[in-house]
Amino acid sequence: MGNKSSLLLRPEEIAQIQEETGFTPNQIERLYSRFTSLDRGDCGTLSRDDFLRIPELAINPLCDRIVHAFFADSSDDRVNFRQFMNVLAHFRPIKDKKENKLNSREDKLKFAFKMYDLDDDGVISRDELLSILHMMVGANISQDQLVSIAERTILEADLCCQGKISFEDFCKALERTDVEQKMSIRFLN
Repeated sequence: MGNKSSLLLRPEEIAQIQEETGFTPNQIERLYSRFTSLDRGDCGTLSRDDFLRIPELAINPLCDRIVHAFFADSSDDRVNFRQFMNVLAHFRPIKDKKENKLNSREDKLKFAFKMYDLDDDGVISRDELLSILHMMVGANISQDQLVSIAERTILEADLCCQGKISFEDFCKALERTDVEQKMSIRFLN
């Protein structure tokens, strides 16, 4: 299978993906191998079900939101390898100040913001925050406690007093958080 995946990626495709994402050629080939192993239909694209078969992802309470992120730029509910790599690039660590447009602090924050902005309207409402909190903690916290956390979070983060969290509010609330580190996955070479 490793040989098959290497044969299907041309050197110019690897170079383009490297330019777009910042991944090394070895990382691209490893991730392509993983991509093809997930592609059970052998059609060159992944479906939502393909993602849900990843055990580490399936047990994540934000699984649906994470999978949704892979399909944000998909018109047919399928993800090709380039789209797959562009989403993964958000989680690539910034090394030696070699960030690209997909893994910069701002883009990592945009990606995280979209996890909370369930209706894609550019703001995080109390109900959206409550939904995410439900996903993350389930029944471990009472509804009253969740409502209190959501309302307090909005009260503290909402700088414009609109009852919602804008992207600017979100960034300000996280300005002292090491987003570059917290939103990074170590990809093997």
